[in-house]
Amino acid sequence: MQNLLDNLKKLLQKDERLVSEGELLKNKIIELAIKLDKDLIELLLADKQMKEVFFTEVGKATIFDKDKFIKFVSNKQFLPDSYTAFKNKIGLTEDGDFIREKKEVVLSWPYKDCVLEGGMTKEDQKRDEIFWNEILAPDEITRLLDPKVFTNAKRIDTKGEHKLDKFKIDENGDIKDNLIIKGNNLLALHSLKKRFAGKVKLIYIDPPYNTGNDGFKYNDSFNHSSWLTFMKNRLQEAKNLLKDDGVIFIQCDDNEQAYLKVLMDEIFGRENFVATVPRKTRYSATTQSDAELQKLHDYLIIYWKNKNISQFNLKIIGVKTYPYKDKRGKFYIVPLQDNGPHGTRTARPNLYYPIYQNEKGEFSLEKLSGDDKEFLPSKHQNDDGCWMWSKKKFLTDYKDLFVKNNKVFIKHYYNENEDQNRYQKEKAWLDDYLNTKGTLALKESFGKKGVFNNPKPEELMEFVLRLATKPNDIVLDYHLGSGTTAAVAHKMCRQYIGIEQMDYIDSVSVERLKNVINGDQSGISKSVGWKGGGDFVYLELMKWNENFVEKIQKAKTKDELKKLWETMKEKTFLSYKIDIKAIDANAKDFADLSLENQKRFLLECLDKNHLYVNYSEIDDEEYGVSEADKKLNREFYKS
Repeated sequence: MQNLLDNLKKLLQKDERLVSEGELLKNKIIELAIKLDKDLIELLLADKQMKEVFFTEVGKATIFDKDKFIKFVSNKQFLPDSYTAFKNKIGLTEDGDFIREKKEVVLSWPYKDCVLEGGMTKEDQKRDEIFWNEILAPDEITRLLDPKVFTNAKRIDTKGEHKLDKFKIDENGDIKDNLIIKGNNLLALHSLKKRFAGKVKLIYIDPPYNTGNDGFKYNDSFNHSSWLTFMKNRLQEAKNLLKDDGVIFIQCDDNEQAYLKVLMDEIFGRENFVATVPRKTRYSATTQSDAELQKLHDYLIIYWKNKNISQFNLKIIGVKTYPYKDKRGKFYIVPLQDNGPHGTRTARPNLYYPIYQNEKGEFSLEKLSGDDKEFLPSKHQNDDGCWMWSKKKFLTDYKDLFVKNNKVFIKHYYNENEDQNRYQKEKAWLDDYLNTKGTLALKESFGKKGVFNNPKPEELMEFVLRLATKPNDIVLDYHLGSGTTAAVAHKMCRQYIGIEQMDYIDSVSVERLKNVINGDQSGISKSVGWKGGGDFVYLELMKWNENFVEKIQKAKTKDELKKLWETMKEKTFLSYKIDIKAIDANAKDFADLSLENQKRFLLECLDKNHLYVNYSEIDDEEYGVSEADKKLNREFYKS
């Protein structure tokens, strides 16, 4: 038996798909076996011992005994790595196997702060931002989701930062402040219930896309289910915060779009589905390979809370703008040059030709005088460009051409018979909101490149807010990121709540909002007439075990973790499953674990019910909540 185990491990190591950081992935092996993966079967067949054990001869056919192989690989003796062996030794097992937790709540923590490199999309970047996930079963959750204490409160306006003495409260007792909250978004959402349940008009979120490079660092099967659980817990709570006529927009891509749609059907009801709207993310493909389909879009999934009492502001956003006018009427313009993935002279040689314009503004295909201006398509994808029109089309429609900034455009005239509201309502593709616009706006706002990786363009958020809200409506974004939602909401006079756990909430999100208050003219400022002003309130969830989560994640050496463990025994709330004496008795086995597995284990030792300080324990002297914080929290929670 042992010889078979060892031989199988060595054999499977040859398939790079089954190995991560030098360790075999048991779940991935089982996943490929279920799919009857051709390469896996060929690998097993090539080994005489494996062929005898896991295959059966039936006539001239060789049959793979999939069930036998999966049962063997699932055995607790297969791949009992050092981490598993250590947990077995200290008693964190149940009948010799790992405890099978019910996937009810997924917590997520950033491993380290980072400023992501600009110029890439979420689909193709290699992100430095890593999340540790832990799934808690219902019987492990006692106080985790109770309201938390807020601390480090400050009001930020044009005069700078000020210690917060009180919230703005209207005659109905509602908080009218814009809020930016730092902390775990699941716990922050639960803390908002007391004040904001049933009051939020719009929720917009741009969560991790689950591409395999954006944080959920496990094999695909666990990755997928973990992501869905992560989303479900937050969406269930988000629904409670929405007004009855509220609406939610979720940004996603192909990786989870179909599954997210089913999840949303479950939570919001299939009858409340509005649309899945594609959004163009970039102009053209990054390569010219014919072997793959290039992804140039992502999606907005939209749901009402109750479609029977909800509606969009179609009259506001439905009318297309026509900024130019001539004798024929009003018109807008689009480039004559083809800027798409096939817009090159090599791809379409018949669409590369010179166009001439005389002093009277008339166009032709021939140069009739020495004063005629010549226009050619500009360079595109390291090649000559090409026009959208053939010469035949040019000769028919050349009167619809327009020159601006030495470039040729096509006029599109206003059609009096066109129902503008219907046009917008039925439009199923957002093609004017590319990621590059968001990057350029942030560069302009901060005066430098690389502030954040492809923030969503302010124009997209302006479209969403004009479509779904009115001034003073409450807008919530609990994946705040660079702060685009809050920045646009501020400029458009919407009340907003933003939640973010990463440290860039201070260096990017808050700083961006400071720029907005001080009259930042990037993004949509000019279109909405923004001149500056207003304020917002910054709050943090008061940390307890969370302080040690961050210290564990930022540790660089095993020695740091060893010292942290000694401190944790004295100052933290440890999980009820932990036997300190058993862990210390097996200190050598712990020392033999990799740095990442040591971190993983110490995170599991912490009681997640004590990540932050609960409001119900605000008077406990152990937590040291200041009198000023007590006053503000009692005002917030109305108690």
